[in-house]
Amino acid sequence: MKLATLRDGSRDGRLVLVSRDLRQAVVPPGGPTTVQALLDDWERHSGYLETIARELEAGRIAAAFPFDPNALLAPLPRAYQWLDASGYLNHVALVRRARGADMPEDLYRDPIMYQGVSDGFLAPLESIPVVSEEGWGTDFEAEVVAVLGDCPMDADRQTAMSAIRLIGLVNDVSLRGLIPDELRKGFGFVHGKPRSALSPVLVTPDELGEAWDGTKVSLPLVVHLNGTLFGSPNAGVDLDFDFAALIMHASKTRPLAAGTLLGSGTVSNVDPATGCCCLVERRVREIIEFGAATTPYLRFGDRVEIEMRDTSGGSIFGKIDQVVVPHRASQAHP
Repeated sequence: MKLATLRDGSRDGRLVLVSRDLRQAVVPPGGPTTVQALLDDWERHSGYLETIARELEAGRIAAAFPFDPNALLAPLPRAYQWLDASGYLNHVALVRRARGADMPEDLYRDPIMYQGVSDGFLAPLESIPVVSEEGWGTDFEAEVVAVLGDCPMDADRQTAMSAIRLIGLVNDVSLRGLIPDELRKGFGFVHGKPRSALSPVLVTPDELGEAWDGTKVSLPLVVHLNGTLFGSPNAGVDLDFDFAALIMHASKTRPLAAGTLLGSGTVSNVDPATGCCCLVERRVREIIEFGAATTPYLRFGDRVEIEMRDTSGGSIFGKIDQVVVPHRASQAHP
């Protein structure tokens, strides 16, 4: 089934079920009213919602209405936890190579992960607010995201796999110009990682068919910048740490609560012909090949589109479609 959150004036919105072709939606009668409520009591509610989703797919729901991405919040407007990793070491290796640094051996055994902003996610069509385009280095990062049910501390691989409830996409917005000063302090990101945006819908893994093997999605993640194809690397290729490995890492010292979001990291293929899922990777490739970066970071008015399509060409999660705008206090969300 496919799930979205309708804007209804509240912070957490209203859960809706969406048809496979993203054309119709329905507010399920009864059951959980938010995606978080579903995740909190998955065993109780998921079967009922699956039944409604089948009825919607069959065209037997009189209360169905046209699905409008403009009417959405993020599927999880706020979450208990947002963890992001670097599952694709090619991305890490390129960045380090561009600055003349080797890859430490432990990075091949132990994934990089940080805890980001979870008290608010941008809607899929919501603008990216930036205070300054000078020196901030605004970048997009196209990733796959897994949404978890309750997962115990120190989970083994099978337990980690069974904790995955939903799959989606995320634009992990990064402010590259602010990150170095923060890292030099030795305490991690705050300013360099503002709110991220989630795809219009989250889907149960069965919606991915053969593209899902229980731990990863093997389909291209397509990014356009200002209407021009920027990259389409396959999310199942050159993945060093799949979602099971990342969940095991995240749960090493603590249980993970239902509603935890876990990002794959910027999707990155070794083959340069597939393009890139973020500006910094394009820039470091330029540094390695030509000695200097020529691709600029995002400016006001730049538009980023992120989408994944199935083998028949249908959009799976809908499209993240964002424009960079100057921040104004009146645009702030609660």
